[in-house]
Amino acid sequence: MITSTRRVSPDKSEVRIAFSLDDTSDVKDVEDLSQTFPDLEQRLQPVPPCVSLRESVQVYKEHCRMAREFHQVKHEIAVLEDRKRKLLAELVEDEKVAMEIARLEEEFRRLTEENRTLVTVHNERAQQLERLCPTGRTRQDSS
Repeated sequence: MITSTRRVSPDKSEVRIAFSLDDTSDVKDVEDLSQTFPDLEQRLQPVPPCVSLRESVQVYKEHCRMAREFHQVKHEIAVLEDRKRKLLAELVEDEKVAMEIARLEEEFRRLTEENRTLVTVHNERAQQLERLCPTGRTRQDSS
């Protein structure tokens, strides 16, 4: 372990830095140092750590974890946007169906009213015919 203590200026307290070149426990489980993340801009790619510094390795591992999480979130966003697009298409189709239903209901109402009118006229004409026919039949019978 290497330890260094320095005073930056006379009015500042001492700064102590300690690190070891022998402790490589974090370095052993560092992900592949050439790991890249295609979803990230080049400037956001994790920079390989200085393997002799534990903090550097820890920062690298955290950066890789965040890059994987970013990839996962980006994938989830893409899935949700695709679902949104499909739902909007369904909504448009449902609105077309609703408009067709409204048009058919209006046509049904109009045709029902027309049918009612025609039935009424038919009944009136049948009654007129009944009134006229017995008179016509009696004339024919007497001739």
